[in-house]
Amino acid sequence: MQVSVLELSEDCVVLSAPLAPNVNHRGTVFGGSACTLSTLASWSLLFFRLKGNQPAASLVLQRNSMSYDRPIAGAFSARASLAPNAAWPEFLRTLERRGKARISVCAQLLCAGEPAGHFVGDFVALAEAPMRASVLPLVENSDA
Repeated sequence: MQVSVLELSEDCVVLSAPLAPNVNHRGTVFGGSACTLSTLASWSLLFFRLKGNQPAASLVLQRNSMSYDRPIAGAFSARASLAPNAAWPEFLRTLERRGKARISVCAQLLCAGEPAGHFVGDFVALAEAPMRASVLPLVENSDA
């Protein structure tokens, strides 16, 4: 995809990609590439905001929707930010208390500075338990 980072902050993440490696049979951006860039920008925003947070958390996409407003015939970008109704402090409290929390992120897809699509994703953060050697016992000469 040849993704580049244009902006990285707690407020937003902007990623871009050129047309050539993401082109479809119509000479425009493949929808899967556009959705992937939007997902990656959204995931990166949460990863950046959670960096250094204890306990550490894994992020997974629970559900998403993508709408395309027009064909994208050139380089494109995705600008991700927390959804307007997302409550970051509550998200962090829930993650700490329950070991998992959900939050929504929006990403605007752009081409030549013009809106081209919109992504909304619900992400779940799962607190990571430390790996223990006893969790994965080694079994030698097993008949199983």
